[in-house]
Amino acid sequence: MNAAVRRDIFFSFFMFTADLRPQDSDYTQVLISHLKALTEMGYDGFDLHIATQPETVDHRIEVDSYVGLKKAFDEAGLREVKFTTNVGTTRTFDPTSPYQEQRRQALSYLKSRVDITRVLGGDSIMSGPFLYPYGVFPVTDAGAPMWSDALQDWMKSRYHAARSIFEELAQYAAAQEVKLAIEPVKSWETPPPNSVSEVLDFLEGLGPRSGGVTVDTAQVVMESQGPEAFRENIARAARQDRLSYVHLSAPDRGAVRDSWIPWDIVRTEIEPVYRGPYLVEVFNAIPPFDSSMRMARRRFWRPGEDDPVRGVDSAYQVALAALDEVRAQLPSA
Repeated sequence: MNAAVRRDIFFSFFMFTADLRPQDSDYTQVLISHLKALTEMGYDGFDLHIATQPETVDHRIEVDSYVGLKKAFDEAGLREVKFTTNVGTTRTFDPTSPYQEQRRQALSYLKSRVDITRVLGGDSIMSGPFLYPYGVFPVTDAGAPMWSDALQDWMKSRYHAARSIFEELAQYAAAQEVKLAIEPVKSWETPPPNSVSEVLDFLEGLGPRSGGVTVDTAQVVMESQGPEAFRENIARAARQDRLSYVHLSAPDRGAVRDSWIPWDIVRTEIEPVYRGPYLVEVFNAIPPFDSSMRMARRRFWRPGEDDPVRGVDSAYQVALAALDEVRAQLPSA
């Protein structure tokens, strides 16, 4: 990228919530107040998690609720703000299921998430762990957990089952101008894919227009084989035009300033070949993240939602410090 062209910097709403509650007009005003404060800081866009609803909820009703949410954002003066989405699959909506009916159910769910991404962000990115269900660890018929070689061997048939679903999903997303970016997540959170190479292996079997991969610095530090493997994977993703999204996140998923993010590798390996926005991703210690990520640190208090805590940074202070850090570390930011 030409260093003279400033790259967009997005902020993840995992700082505030895992559920936007689009049908809750009072909570929409809370979201709008956060969006305005963060936009005034200098953020160009935001990544929004699209919560899963019970399987009995009609996806068309879900999509319509996000149409209403986007309308409220626009009317609040946020029409020019950019949005990407974070999506996960679940035990119910499982595209790797051995059962065709369940795979078709998952495809319908994922198409609705593409629609929501289009509604919120237009020509945008749908990222997240939406290949294998997040956090659903398999067990044997006897109820024993599967690990190591047994888990890897078990995943082969799941990847194979998901192929036709993802081929159809990729065609649908391309027609909606939504870019798919599968995010590998570390092994103590969820079964494979846990690494960038595992996502690329899956996508290579589907063809050139099947989507790409999200590279998250936290996941890479905690799960990858090392710097050399990272360089090879970034080069491989770039050659195939599959480097779709980059998340800048500290290994403890907390504040970005003074963290263990490998800035030197981001500068030397990602900056020259990546063309999209950077996402600053900070997980606040709020439900459900405090338990799912086993957080032992204090939460950042959210202006307008929590009482201020003496000696504890607010969400806005953490966001502003992160933006300053990214701009200081990366030439294109």
